[in-house]
Amino acid sequence: MKMKNQILFVLCSILGIATVNGQVKNLKLTKDFIQKNLDDAAQQIKVLAAETPNEKFPKTFENNKQVFSSSSWWCSGFYPGTLWYLYEGTHDRELLQKVEDKLPFLEKEKNNKGTHDLGFMLFCSFGNGLRLTGDTVKYKHVLVTGAESLASRFNETTKTIRSWDHKPWNYPVIIDNMMNLEFLTKVSKMTGNQKYYDLAVTHAQTTLKNHFRKDYSSYHVIDYNEATGGVIGKKTHQGAFDESAWSRGQGWALYGYTMMYRETKKKEFLNQARHIAKYILNHPALPEDLIPYWDFDKDKIDPSNKMYSKKDLRDVSAATLYASALLELSQYTKGQESILYLTKAETMLTNLSKTPYKSVAGENGGYLLNHSVGALPLNSEVDVPLTYADYYYVEALIRYKRLLEGQSVIFEITK
Repeated sequence: MKMKNQILFVLCSILGIATVNGQVKNLKLTKDFIQKNLDDAAQQIKVLAAETPNEKFPKTFENNKQVFSSSSWWCSGFYPGTLWYLYEGTHDRELLQKVEDKLPFLEKEKNNKGTHDLGFMLFCSFGNGLRLTGDTVKYKHVLVTGAESLASRFNETTKTIRSWDHKPWNYPVIIDNMMNLEFLTKVSKMTGNQKYYDLAVTHAQTTLKNHFRKDYSSYHVIDYNEATGGVIGKKTHQGAFDESAWSRGQGWALYGYTMMYRETKKKEFLNQARHIAKYILNHPALPEDLIPYWDFDKDKIDPSNKMYSKKDLRDVSAATLYASALLELSQYTKGQESILYLTKAETMLTNLSKTPYKSVAGENGGYLLNHSVGALPLNSEVDVPLTYADYYYVEALIRYKRLLEGQSVIFEITK
């Protein structure tokens, strides 16, 4: 059987076809296309690196000015994570040096118990470092300590990991939190400590129960009663209104449940990911180029509400999440459904890699993509580049590159 698979791979390589989970699939994007965009990104991010202070982390480029954060901001891990992915895709050792120089300024966040975003902050950065170098001395202890800090936010009554600590919320859990569960499952595998895995699964199951509407769209924030575990509110913080489908939130959900199926092989998570993908891809408000508006329900906003005068903005960060997640989901499904996810991801990557979304070389502050929306209701980061949009774009390119090379879309941590 092994020899048969090897022969199949050679034949498929000659014919320009990829095999995924034993299925033969036509890949429409070429190696040259993917490599050119990785090479372009590697040169572009050097512009950003040259302007980034040692102790700071890129957030956005707004009004022709760089905006940086401290290491405690939830996005701090995306810039070093992007450097890791670009090093993986180009073997440019200058990028390796830049990321290794940056990580010491982020390491202290392993002790931060005041945020649920440690997966973003530490797994995207130190996790990719461990994956690509195998250096357990440098990276493993940071991940293990950080996972314990994240686990401290789990509540046995609500059966969730708390997202925010600030008012007016009682015990808020946001759909974004699904993304931090990979951190826990991976550390569970690294250490043999079942606790982290169990917390991740419990949180995902509770979220599946409470966060979704009948059409499989997701609320942004579920507010729990900390004393009873009951739901006391279903709200939004970044979407158009409480019952709207905030586009990036749907991306967190799609990516999160696809990833949790990979980590657990629980069919309930795979089925949820498929339902979410169907909601996104079949939505009548999804533009032809598949780069979504910032909220799927933007047209239901009261036209007299002046806060939303820019309601027709796209959110590139949501599209990058969709593309990366759909590439993975295509591996766990079969037939026309699998091909659909792959094809849609290819369309997204194609459109993200050109005008008006891809930055002109040397411009846009060194960010790779433009036209993302952080939080329109808060008038925060509106129609700007965002560090996490760049991260998931490069991740999607790397995942596609692996498919072209006949590899699994996911390159696991093995240490």
